[in-house]
Amino acid sequence: MHAFLNQLPIGLAIGAVLLLIALGLTFTFGQMGVINMAHGEFIMAGAYTAYMVQAPVAALGLKGQAVPVALPVAFVVAGTMGLILERALIRRFYGRPLDTLLLTWGVSLVLQQVARDLFGAPNVQVVAPDWLVGGNEVFGVRIQYARVFILVLALVCVVAIRVYLDRTRQGRRMQAVMQNRRLAACSGIDTGRVDQRTFFIGSGLAGVAGVALTLVGPVGPSLGTYYIVDAFLVVVAGGLGRLEGAVIAAFALGLMNSYLEYWSDASLAKVLVFAVVIGFLQLRPQGLFVLRSRALT
Repeated sequence: MHAFLNQLPIGLAIGAVLLLIALGLTFTFGQMGVINMAHGEFIMAGAYTAYMVQAPVAALGLKGQAVPVALPVAFVVAGTMGLILERALIRRFYGRPLDTLLLTWGVSLVLQQVARDLFGAPNVQVVAPDWLVGGNEVFGVRIQYARVFILVLALVCVVAIRVYLDRTRQGRRMQAVMQNRRLAACSGIDTGRVDQRTFFIGSGLAGVAGVALTLVGPVGPSLGTYYIVDAFLVVVAGGLGRLEGAVIAAFALGLMNSYLEYWSDASLAKVLVFAVVIGFLQLRPQGLFVLRSRALT
């Protein structure tokens, strides 16, 4: 029982990281049908943004506070990168998901090389704030402050997205395009502008996830490639374009990964998680939740 309880906060932290990464894919993949393999490099861009703001933040007398300062900056940086990618390349490949996979995979390789040229191949470290260092014991279970911060950050992002979708005009237009792009266009919605906004938000959330990952380990050019496959598993298992499905799937995979790693090893745990997801999709190909749509006829 003690081992079970100790693995619980670890699993929740892994789930929170997967949720942050998968939030953007939930909309870019679910709404636009774009298999964006460069999403991992937007995560990397967010992590390097936190690394870059360390010096200016320290010069202002806020040494060690790079992580909270970098969150909005990383959102804008990664979101702008995603917007440029969508306007320059991806908009020419809508309706061709396999082509977008090959295109964005090539872009991801280019971005990784750019990161190596700018920052070097060795990993770099982002100094965590003092208030995120260490942890505390609750009922004999060690809880790290950094993991709690990542969990709270993920939940705040989910609430913000939910409010944006339900309470704003732009959010309602996004949902209309997700449900039926052709019908939304016939209703006067500028689907191209909605796509731009969606890609900016999705890529920006990847940058926020990158900042969170600096609390977990070092930053390197290949940071995003370690998480991109798991993020796609979360999106597919939760249901394309379904926020609630992404939340449940992310924490389910995080807990499963945590406990399987404890009883076996990291490599075998990955294989077992993948096998479980494949088995689940055989029983429920549409995922946990189905996106309801309305036909034109």
